[in-house]
Amino acid sequence: MTTPLKPDQDGMEYELQSPNLSATWHKYYRVFRVSLAERMTYRADFLLGTFLRMLPMVTTILLWQAIYEGSGKDTLAGFKYREMIAYLLLVHISRMFSSMPGLAAGISREIREGTLKKYLIQPLDLLGYLISYRAAHKVTYIVMAALPYGIIFYLCRFYFDGIPSASICAAYLLSLILSFLIGFYFEAAVGMVGFWFLDVTSILYIVITLNYFTSGQMLPIDLLPTFWAGFLKALPFQYMAYFPAVVYLGKVQGNDLIWGLALEAFWALFFAWLARYLYRRGLRHYGAYGG
Repeated sequence: MTTPLKPDQDGMEYELQSPNLSATWHKYYRVFRVSLAERMTYRADFLLGTFLRMLPMVTTILLWQAIYEGSGKDTLAGFKYREMIAYLLLVHISRMFSSMPGLAAGISREIREGTLKKYLIQPLDLLGYLISYRAAHKVTYIVMAALPYGIIFYLCRFYFDGIPSASICAAYLLSLILSFLIGFYFEAAVGMVGFWFLDVTSILYIVITLNYFTSGQMLPIDLLPTFWAGFLKALPFQYMAYFPAVVYLGKVQGNDLIWGLALEAFWALFFAWLARYLYRRGLRHYGAYGG
């Protein structure tokens, strides 16, 4: 809960109190439940939207078939044709967890319009509320999309080499959960820029465009020249699409897998800290007026 202190020469200061941990978890669990019920209203939209989003895969499959036939090679950057299609299918799962449409723009709008003040006068933390709401959205979407995704992956089962081992599946699930945290806190940090800029639309456009390429959503990072592939793998964006997909395909194993998951956890913690830091800094000179 954020509580205003006495104003000083630097403006209004805020501090975070530490209420009972159990009560805090219960509060945001209730936010999660209410948000879950609200999102279930749009379950038919989730079903239809999933099918429509997967339709371009038909064109993608034909495109990559032509690329492999034109190259005269069975393998490109360590990916066979079947593995390439499997990767592009798995990227949809990665993005289902890590994408946060409207989050940064919503935070910026609340700052600009002054509605952010409700989080300062009510016993709700902005980031705590938003992550509870987004988690409910993701749970609803995953549950409702399970059927269409199941059908699509069944029809495309010959692109896969079967279900990986239990340890790989566990690592894959962990990578997806961490990708959700990275995606959420990264978008939240971008939204906090609204404390210093009136309109962040241009910034969001640049970020979304770069993220589409640097995360490996368009194509595997391995297809790029060695220098650029290594550079992008050192950035956190690969964990939003590329990394979970190659984990499932078994292309990252052993110590590389452990190290990759550790780095993914580091970036999740870093962006959580960054979003919180920008929030605190922004509140120092934030002013909201009106009723």
